[in-house]
Amino acid sequence: MAFEGFPAQAFTFYERLETDNTRDFWNANKHEYQQYVREPMIALADELEDEFGPATVFRPNRDIRFSPDKSPYKTYQGMFIERVPGTGLYAQVSADGILVSGGFHSHSPDQVERYRLAVDAASSGTALAAIVAGLGEQGLSVGGDQLKTRPRGVQPDHPRIELLRYRSLTASRDWPAGPDLAGRSVLDLIRRDWQRLIPLCDWLAKYVGAPQSPG
Repeated sequence: MAFEGFPAQAFTFYERLETDNTRDFWNANKHEYQQYVREPMIALADELEDEFGPATVFRPNRDIRFSPDKSPYKTYQGMFIERVPGTGLYAQVSADGILVSGGFHSHSPDQVERYRLAVDAASSGTALAAIVAGLGEQGLSVGGDQLKTRPRGVQPDHPRIELLRYRSLTASRDWPAGPDLAGRSVLDLIRRDWQRLIPLCDWLAKYVGAPQSPG
């Protein structure tokens, strides 16, 4: 199946799911999810695989075992291409449109320690600062889990203090729902942003890596 974009029905499906997140609604409209959301997402992943690697297209069900929110279904469809555990490229469809992102999502203590050591070091830290600045110049928003104050032991005048505050680091762009997302041009939008995000993912893979296994 060739990727032909996400039709308007993909976004309206999630608008309706947001107001009626029940199994009754899902069972009555699952065919819309399959046709307008999941099948196009799988086709998109297939077309991008040769360049970026195989993607995981996530299940629509929420894990509600430990959540006070018992809504059974996610109000978005995501896919993730893992570079190393916790780091990779992501795309998501929801009522708002398409989100394209990449970076360092997990943050075990050992990962945070390696990240901060690399940001503190002149060579690797300067390289990351240049990557982040470049992403901002290309219209991507930099974010992640961040301390409100500086990390312990870091001087307030450190040249990369803002980067040192992060415990995870991502960059992303939102493409709003509309007719521009209904055709194959979406493939190029996601491809271009993922290409821009590769240097960030490569830096994180090199200096942060995967979380250490238990024990």
